[in-house]
Amino acid sequence: MNKFVAPSFIGVLCALALVSSSAAAPPVPLPFGQASGAASISLGTPLIRSDGASAQGGSAGTLTPAVDPDIRVASPLTEATPVPAPASAPAVAASAPAAATPSSAGVAPSTETSTPPAPAASSPSTSTEATAQTASIPPLWAPDQELASPSATQLAAPESAAALPSTQALVPDSNAAAVLTVFTKINEYRVANGLNKVKYHPTVATLSQDWSDSIASREVIEHRANFWTDPRALNPNNGAGEVIAIRTDRDAAQLVEWWKGSPGHNAMLLDPRFNVMGAGISYTNSTYQIWGVVNFFGYTTLPAGTLDSPGGAGAGGAFPAPPPSLCDAPVKHMPPTLDLAAAAITGPADLVSVDSTGQLLDRASTGPRSYAPARVVGSGFGGAKEVFVTDWDRDGAYDVLTQWTGGNLTLHRGIPSGGFQAPVTLGTGGWNTLTLAVGGWCANNRMPQILALDGAGNLYLYANKGTGDIADRVAVATNVYASRLSMVDYDADGFQDILALKTDGTVQLYRGWGTAAVRAEARPTVATGWTDVTGIRALRGATGPNSTGVALRRANDTVQYWDLSSGSLASPSNIAGPWTGQRLAQ
Repeated sequence: MNKFVAPSFIGVLCALALVSSSAAAPPVPLPFGQASGAASISLGTPLIRSDGASAQGGSAGTLTPAVDPDIRVASPLTEATPVPAPASAPAVAASAPAAATPSSAGVAPSTETSTPPAPAASSPSTSTEATAQTASIPPLWAPDQELASPSATQLAAPESAAALPSTQALVPDSNAAAVLTVFTKINEYRVANGLNKVKYHPTVATLSQDWSDSIASREVIEHRANFWTDPRALNPNNGAGEVIAIRTDRDAAQLVEWWKGSPGHNAMLLDPRFNVMGAGISYTNSTYQIWGVVNFFGYTTLPAGTLDSPGGAGAGGAFPAPPPSLCDAPVKHMPPTLDLAAAAITGPADLVSVDSTGQLLDRASTGPRSYAPARVVGSGFGGAKEVFVTDWDRDGAYDVLTQWTGGNLTLHRGIPSGGFQAPVTLGTGGWNTLTLAVGGWCANNRMPQILALDGAGNLYLYANKGTGDIADRVAVATNVYASRLSMVDYDADGFQDILALKTDGTVQLYRGWGTAAVRAEARPTVATGWTDVTGIRALRGATGPNSTGVALRRANDTVQYWDLSSGSLASPSNIAGPWTGQRLAQ
């Protein structure tokens, strides 16, 4: 099992709320609560212990940032820091409502909220919880115009940097009863405090469920930044909030009790603006068995499809399946964290190239913009039109996807101990006529996908079928004319974008937002003078754990690195070669 906190620590929960810009000054962030003798946890960049186990924080061991090599997200939340040891003796909690009486299997809530405090269920009382000693997390605010016009804002980041857990699948048990329990308990609490019940919306629920699955499978407690801008939020205009909790048992009712026991969470449960909610419940067979996410929204006019309760008339159950999409994830699991020191490709910052004899060369990343000498890791790639580096099957080892001049598309699966498995043909005939980009285009699917541009300017998304034949596709955009594509998070919003290099050397940006389609907006020119560029490789971690950038192969036998961590192209720097006679893998 992947245990990422001290044994005495039982769980974590957190809250995030949004209020209008017309509200008073933000309240002072409340301290994290914690159970007696437990280590408290702060949100932000996950940490990994020196023993290799992933962690969100802890009071013992050396803690260093841990990063999922395939996901980066710009988040307003501050980075997590090692958590101080808890107080040696119980202390009085300043503002914990007496209404909550969590069981021993629960966890003390952390508070991160920008919702103005609502009346508590009862007067504050003395608690035996220890005083937390963690830095507060700044609240996240949204102005009125942002909630009223979500299309004008950056969309939410689907996943953030996270430590990859050991191989652990989500347990596919039905969550309908747990969802109904959470919904019922929240409304009982609101009615007891003189508030209207919130209603339920299946579309909002898919947003909550996706995020619950994401954090449960990664074993990371964090909010999804700007979640209210997700299309499934249905354009709220009167507030939005999110609460998260996990437990070592499957007692869904106690999730609500813990939210009631935290001032920040309690205020959100009792916010009179909210009239719709969605809930996501995920089960794992790891230490924390239940993961819960609830999203609250306020609407002046209730969106179509709003129900009185989960499984209500027309709902088809707590989580009716959305229309099938090529973005749908085929499985719910994360790859293991592997030691790739002996692998052919050692990480997402490696530079891979094909020389004039068809040999595949890898230059392993050794630090910020530094690389080890090239080593031969394969041969027989002389007939390749393009070579792409990706973890196609999400097993933790990097693979090679090859577009051949003869028209086929093949996959060489990487082996952690070195080399590749025998190639598998994913597509037969016609692939040589397309211009491809490979990466995580879909927000709800961590498996890489393919974007393919045909000669008529049509851009298509091809689903990842594992080692099966790739055939299903959906149109993403039209009137796209480019000689080369690269998929990268250009604007640092957490979603992959497309850099389209045109024959005149200009580069147009097509921004993604986690769905099959690109954003409907003007296509800015983000670079010029790239006429001599013959290869573009998106890199992660080339300058630091959370960095993103692109390497360009230029006609004068140089390779440049352009950093994108700030959301735009920085000044380039050259990467030592020699590069003569070598084509850069994408």
